[in-house]
Amino acid sequence: MWNDSSDRRRDLRARHFIPLAGFALPTIVIGYGFVIPGSCIAGVNQLTLGFASAIAGACVTYWIGLRALARESETRR
Repeated sequence: MWNDSSDRRRDLRARHFIPLAGFALPTIVIGYGFVIPGSCIAGVNQLTLGFASAIAGACVTYWIGLRALARESETRR
């Protein structure tokens, strides 16, 4: 289906990161745009940094999962 492995990697990254953006972007906008500014934890503190690290951890975990799946499918070919 693909002629070049770099095309395959580019296609995988473009298509498969859309769900991650669908999770991370609304979470960031709602959390930092509406919820946190109106609450008692407004500002930069341990709670807001913890929220950011939870989102970053979810993104890294998703990315690692995609890489593992891509490697597994490559070894099957």
